[in-house]
Amino acid sequence: MVITETDRLVLRPFELSDLDALTPILADPEVMRFSVSGPWSRERTLRFLQGCVADYAEERWGFGLWAVVHKRDAQLIGYCGLSRFADVDGVAEVEIGFRLAPEYWGRGLATEAVRAVRDYAFEHLGMRRLISMIEPENSRSIRVAEKAGMVREKEIWKWGRPVLVYAVFAGPSPM
Repeated sequence: MVITETDRLVLRPFELSDLDALTPILADPEVMRFSVSGPWSRERTLRFLQGCVADYAEERWGFGLWAVVHKRDAQLIGYCGLSRFADVDGVAEVEIGFRLAPEYWGRGLATEAVRAVRDYAFEHLGMRRLISMIEPENSRSIRVAEKAGMVREKEIWKWGRPVLVYAVFAGPSPM
């Protein structure tokens, strides 16, 4: 099943069979540089996949983080999708999150995936606002957020450190 696609990417639900392809990506120290928990083990990646599959259920969220597959080589190259956070500076929010294998960085693929997820969330899920929480030192992710139309709103304290909140709205921003 395809959630959405672009000229170069397919975004689809994760399957547990994606474990072998995803494990080296999430074990890469550079990919996980801005992760609170650092690089992940195979077991941690399996728990992540199980959580993604659970999130897709209508009785849970009905959406989640999706596998990103590069069309040209049919390789799973990371993830991009939506996560719910019950408390972002006192407010429940839905975040666009992403991680791609480093060999696919610098090609505009993250921006392409984030834009596709943004459009899917607004057009098919009826969402009106999405955020991304990004560490101030993560200049690559800041550029992706900005290229996807997100605007810096504020800096908050989350996960024991400062993070920037970028937001995008369906239609005109209420600000």
